Amino acid sequence: MSKLPDTFLWGGATAANQVEGGYQEGGRGLANMDVVPQGPDRFSYMFGDVSDLSFKEGRHYPALNSIDFYHHYKEDIRMMGEMGFQVFRMSISWSRIFPKGDEEEPNEEGLRFYENVFQELKKYHIEPLVTICHYDFPLYLVTEYGGFKNRKLIEFYKRYVTVLFKRYKGLVHYWLTFNEINDSVILPYISAGVLIDPGEDRDVQTYQAAHHLLVASAWAVKIGHDIDPENKIGNMVCAGEWYPYTCAPADVFQAITNNRHLYFFTDVQARGAYPSYGIKELERKGIKIPFEEGDKEILRDNTVDFLSFSYYATHVVSADEKINADIAENPLATLDNPYLGPVKYKRQDDPMGLRITLNTLYDRYQKPLFIVENGTGAVDELRNETVEDDYRIDYFRKHIQALKDAVLLDGVELLGYTSWGCIDLISASSAQMSKRYGFIYVDLDDEGKGTYKRYRKKSFYWYKKVIASNGEDLD
Repeated sequence: MSKLPDTFLWGGATAANQVEGGYQEGGRGLANMDVVPQGPDRFSYMFGDVSDLSFKEGRHYPALNSIDFYHHYKEDIRMMGEMGFQVFRMSISWSRIFPKGDEEEPNEEGLRFYENVFQELKKYHIEPLVTICHYDFPLYLVTEYGGFKNRKLIEFYKRYVTVLFKRYKGLVHYWLTFNEINDSVILPYISAGVLIDPGEDRDVQTYQAAHHLLVASAWAVKIGHDIDPENKIGNMVCAGEWYPYTCAPADVFQAITNNRHLYFFTDVQARGAYPSYGIKELERKGIKIPFEEGDKEILRDNTVDFLSFSYYATHVVSADEKINADIAENPLATLDNPYLGPVKYKRQDDPMGLRITLNTLYDRYQKPLFIVENGTGAVDELRNETVEDDYRIDYFRKHIQALKDAVLLDGVELLGYTSWGCIDLISASSAQMSKRYGFIYVDLDDEGKGTYKRYRKKSFYWYKKVIASNGEDLD
């Protein structure tokens, strides 16, 4: 093979809680991210370390309006069509379909909204890749049920996915069950709708929720295949290799251990059972997996059709407690890599790391892969109704070349590539608009002020050329 297959899917990715807005329209209920404010305590919410989820006077809650895709979707999809998108990864807001989450019947207005979006995508020959739950839970399921700590949420999720699979049969063929499911043990509030009870062991709570997520995900695979055998249903994880700080055996094994925090989830979803190393680790922590009758069978018999992942950076870890001290208490932190460039937004760009990640996952599972998030945040300056974002083009050029090498030189089976934040959106980590990812500039500032007008960046035309050439023209 000398070039990517003609079936390769090019496009971009967003999430409802970061673009949609319209929080009071169409019968939508409040979602978990609606009540997460911008500011220095944002990660306290994400870690589940808060107890009060009420709106606070004087705080900015960017998810409420985001970039107002709810009212701009036709314009946004038209611009994606102009770029030549073949696939658009988007998510559905659960609370737009079931406002509280535990209702017997869905909200027709919400169902109709997404149907209209899918029909608009179809007009431009763009395949939707739908994330069923992307950091997006009805707030009522958090406050009244405790999120996915509560096993009842499996049944609510099954009802939710059944409605989606039936309503959008023939309109949607590619589905993802949960976004970055491995983050559920790190960021339980946004990943599982869980607030940590300070009177209980944190790991016990997060792994209980993680088990319920994994079982719910397997049920989604079964239900989706039963309703439409043509459905392709994948998982989604936050990926990026952990490198050892040195070639000392202890450092190498520490990197293996850290990488297993990802494989723990992909092993279950792609192989159908908990891995032995994961069971042993949980035993050492005194954690019993809350299996109930039928759980092992549903996991075993309903593995995913493909694996998808986000990739932004690689990480470095040491086994030396002194060297590792600065990151030991922060599961999101990494040691600096002296072989990579400058740190930007606490990350170092590593295109080769994408190739390594692709090879590692494909070697391990021999299932098709899909890169569904990859990008870099940057401060853009709008001048003469455009942005000269050569830095973004350079980033994508290097990463797309890396994925091409993985496919063409290494034999990795890769279904497609959706860049993260193809249109500027609210940053999940910082809630800023100034941390921009897109090919399309949205006139909105960090305080939520602006015209919402859309502008094409220089990278817009570059990516259009990449898609038209199926990745051959990266100049």
